[in-house]
Amino acid sequence: MELLHSGKVRDVYADDGDVILVASDRVSVYDVVLPTPIPGKGEILTQLSLWWFERLADVVPNHVISAEDVPAEWAGRAIRCRRLEMLPVEFIARGYLAGLGLKEYEKQGTVSGVPLPPGLVEGSKLPEPVFTPTTKATSGHDEFITFDDVVREIGAGTAERLRDLTLEIYRRGAALAAERGILIADTKLEFGRAPDGTLVLGDEVLTPDSSRFWPADDWRPGRAQHGLDKQFVRDWSATITDWDRTPPGPPIPDDIVDASRARYIEVYERITASPWKGR
Repeated sequence: MELLHSGKVRDVYADDGDVILVASDRVSVYDVVLPTPIPGKGEILTQLSLWWFERLADVVPNHVISAEDVPAEWAGRAIRCRRLEMLPVEFIARGYLAGLGLKEYEKQGTVSGVPLPPGLVEGSKLPEPVFTPTTKATSGHDEFITFDDVVREIGAGTAERLRDLTLEIYRRGAALAAERGILIADTKLEFGRAPDGTLVLGDEVLTPDSSRFWPADDWRPGRAQHGLDKQFVRDWSATITDWDRTPPGPPIPDDIVDASRARYIEVYERITASPWKGR
């Protein structure tokens, strides 16, 4: 098979007109891949994405062809997918204020041009979920853009449709997760076009790499939240005072690796209501 692309976490191979999407155990922070993997991470991301793709299939088509028809060495962490022309936007929905959204709000009172009420603090629940797209940077960092920027990039009809889909996927996911004691603060989605022009959900969906998950019983606005996601590794990396956030990244200590893996497994088990049976 031909390697088409090697990303921070996923590798994409061409195979008989399809693509094989392989999720590795690599972890990145601030767009830097750290030298230490988190064992089983790629398998957890893949299996949780498959679980969500199935439950969201009535909302939007997805890129999944098969989770079984993949090379044996990648079983559990690979998906055979439809080839898509991916759109050059990160489609983000936020239900709570955190991360870069919080920083933007503190500066301007808005996120991606969306005005928010005054007086919000870290972890505040928003009056309603908001659509806050970003660029999909090929180098450097993603940047917030407005809905009008998305319209200019992909057209008004497509922008409106994908804004609505992003918010609906977030609402569906947040409602189901809340029933199981998990708050989804925000999530990032990627969409592409099939050869016939159909808009298709791709990449991953509602995983600890693409979303912020918080235990509902520990949620307290006005402070950093207990994250069951990649934010735990970001927070640890921020304590490395002699690292300037450029490659190479620092190795992750064993206790941080173990705690990160435990968080990923906890999210999978609580959301799916099934024990994790991976490696």
